[in-house]
Amino acid sequence: MSKITAAITAVGGYVPDFVLSNKVLETMVDTNDEWITSRTGIKERRILKDKDKGTSFLAIKAAEDLLQKSGTNPAEIDMVLLATTTPDMPVAATAVYVASKIGAVNAFAYDLQAACSSFLYGMSTAAAYIQSGRYKKILVIGADKMSSIIDYTDRATCIIFGDGAGAALFEPNHEGLGLQDEILRSDGIGREYLKIDAGGSLLPASHETVDNRQHYVFQDGKTVFKYAVSNMADISDKIMQKNNLTHDDVNYLISHQANRRIIDATASRMKLDEAKVLVNIEKYGNTTSATLPLLLYDFEHLFKKGDNLIFASFGGGFTWGSIYLKWAYDKK
Repeated sequence: MSKITAAITAVGGYVPDFVLSNKVLETMVDTNDEWITSRTGIKERRILKDKDKGTSFLAIKAAEDLLQKSGTNPAEIDMVLLATTTPDMPVAATAVYVASKIGAVNAFAYDLQAACSSFLYGMSTAAAYIQSGRYKKILVIGADKMSSIIDYTDRATCIIFGDGAGAALFEPNHEGLGLQDEILRSDGIGREYLKIDAGGSLLPASHETVDNRQHYVFQDGKTVFKYAVSNMADISDKIMQKNNLTHDDVNYLISHQANRRIIDATASRMKLDEAKVLVNIEKYGNTTSATLPLLLYDFEHLFKKGDNLIFASFGGGFTWGSIYLKWAYDKK
């Protein structure tokens, strides 16, 4: 029997209708379009305005898009893995609710949280389950309602983040396609540089924490940028070396969309032509767990069976890594 690899066989995505442009942000905080664009590459981001809808809504819409396009029977899905930093609530796993709502009645489900690297780690987890031979269909969803944890009076963070979701279906492959290799890393030094102070067991919610605005994302931008640039570039270069890949062998870079300068630094280290560097940060901003699957969603039409894709991400904690994947299908 040939070796089992885990291949992506379908993708889906969803972003809310409401567009928060740089021009609108100029009326909210002390910033301007030129400053935001030159430093981040972001022109606009999508926001889920309905206060009665959470991350589960985004995840369900992305999953339904995938199921509809691929003709997949949700009852055949064995597992739903939701990569998210913004679950609907602290205790009841959002993935379980999502699985039930999309009709994945035979699946088990759970959430995975590794900040902006959550979807990358989710890919690794799904691949391990598939390669074990135990499961046949695993749905990995990356979804975040970042607007729920952003302080829109803080210009350091409110210009960066947006809401969205993307999904990928993993299935066994016997042609040598799918996930080929991975290098995943983490370092607790990042704990203080990108975080939400309150709401966890260390500092439970109170009137004081709410009054002090401690339930919003805090980011030491310069420090995070420094670590992200060096680690994402290093790890992407290392996975190429490990697999004897040159820049000619790589068809596309699927990079976390946090900052255009970080993406460009990673591509430069890999010596990739601009046409191989997929970017949609100008439309969505940083959607955290959703950036990688939204790239697959937006650019699926470009991929050909056998294409070599390098995934790279960096997130709070710190968490980071790179995955080498061979694309498994031509879009019909």
